[in-house]
Amino acid sequence: MPMIDADGCSIYVEVEGSDSAPVLMLSNSLGTDLHMWDDQAPEFAKHFRLVRYDRRGHGKSGTTKGPYNFALFGRDILKIMDALKIKRMNLCGLSMGGMDGQWIGANAPDRVDKLILSNTNFYYADKAPWADRIKFVRENGLAQLVGPNMERWFTKGFRDRAPQAIARMAEMFLASNLDGYIACVEAVRDMDFRESNPRITTPTLVIVGKQDPATPPAAGEAIAKAIKGAKLVAIDAAHISNVEQPKAFTDAVLNFLLN
Repeated sequence: MPMIDADGCSIYVEVEGSDSAPVLMLSNSLGTDLHMWDDQAPEFAKHFRLVRYDRRGHGKSGTTKGPYNFALFGRDILKIMDALKIKRMNLCGLSMGGMDGQWIGANAPDRVDKLILSNTNFYYADKAPWADRIKFVRENGLAQLVGPNMERWFTKGFRDRAPQAIARMAEMFLASNLDGYIACVEAVRDMDFRESNPRITTPTLVIVGKQDPATPPAAGEAIAKAIKGAKLVAIDAAHISNVEQPKAFTDAVLNFLLN
């Protein structure tokens, strides 16, 4: 699969499904790689030309010196599309990926048909928790954050009944580049889509996790309210809802995209 150059950063991309099918691109959360979508990929690839990628600082992609911001991440997406000769796509992003989607919807509306914004936020008034996280990982590394991260990402019930899934996600998190991770945290801390979201005219589905402590349902509800005509779906999960409730997530996305 291709490595795509995005302004001097190598972005790792995987493509599957029919070349003649409409395109669905998946954008990952902070601290994961494209394999966070493994539960969805087989079903999505039946209907779409499925494009997955590792964001810079994560997975097999390169890491460039910060600061990062969502204009940079958005241009990475557009570079991938151009390299693959994709004129328009559907975009499904979770958490940080949903922030990518908000940027694309407001700034590149001619390149996107439908948006799915899952378990995400649009603005953080309180920057202190992000500053605390940056300080913690700089002093302790990512390994000391794994336990608290899994508690934010998944409900206790899921952690207890799916240890293999938790181990897979923990391994993914630990593989993140430390500098890339910190630069991404800084971008999330500073993002602000309060003025741009009302400009989004792309048909949009917002997915919230009923038990999500990282991006609470109220955040998704505010995003849906800001985007005219947006639909809202709630899934009984914590933050990484596509892993905790794979069938419910897959069904919600396909119902929106195919109807």
